[in-house]
Amino acid sequence: MSNVTLTIDGQTVSVPAGTTILQAAQSIGAEIPAICYHEACTPNALCRNCVVEVEGARVLVASCVAQVAANMVVYTRSPRVERSRRTILEMLASAVDLSEAPDIQRMMQEYSADAQRFPQAERREIPLIDDNPMYVRDYSKCILCWRCVQVCADDAQFTFAINFSGRGYETTIGTFFGKPMPATTCVFCGQCVGVCPTGALKPKSEWLLEQGLSIDQVFAATRQERTGAEKRTRTWRRA
Repeated sequence: MSNVTLTIDGQTVSVPAGTTILQAAQSIGAEIPAICYHEACTPNALCRNCVVEVEGARVLVASCVAQVAANMVVYTRSPRVERSRRTILEMLASAVDLSEAPDIQRMMQEYSADAQRFPQAERREIPLIDDNPMYVRDYSKCILCWRCVQVCADDAQFTFAINFSGRGYETTIGTFFGKPMPATTCVFCGQCVGVCPTGALKPKSEWLLEQGLSIDQVFAATRQERTGAEKRTRTWRRA
């Protein structure tokens, strides 16, 4: 495969054709922040936090999906790029609980994002879902990055237990027909929990400890729930 030569932040870099701008930047140590991107998932350019400025392009480019081109000139920290990233972070903070999203919090500090910039914004207030013994779902913390959907689908597990539900501002991640998780095709592999960047998906044992239960109480509670879930699952699937 032939190489492509381009310039990133004034530095010449040569990478194989088909390389994304994000990968090319990483190869020379240039850090581009990304929220929805995860190395185990197919890039989807949803969060737009990885945008960069490409000389001659009308709009900012999502570096996680845009491929390099010969003689391309890229700026990863231009004023236009920084303003865009800062605004995206401020909009997220205005609507979503980011208290358990350390990576995003670090980005907000780096870009001097003001979490109170949009005080009139409507907060996403969604009741916590506790319907299985393995993990809880707190979609008030969900930024709709799609990572959990992807690993549950053909990026990893091929289970397809969850997907987007609703439209526009009402969009959430949910199960098909709103079924409880044990009644879906979920196999409780935990991969969705592992890739969640905000704590929207959390192990049940961790959540119970945060509620003040002792380790023995957590063990007893989850064991009882596992037994009950297995019985309900058998009943639902026979139906």
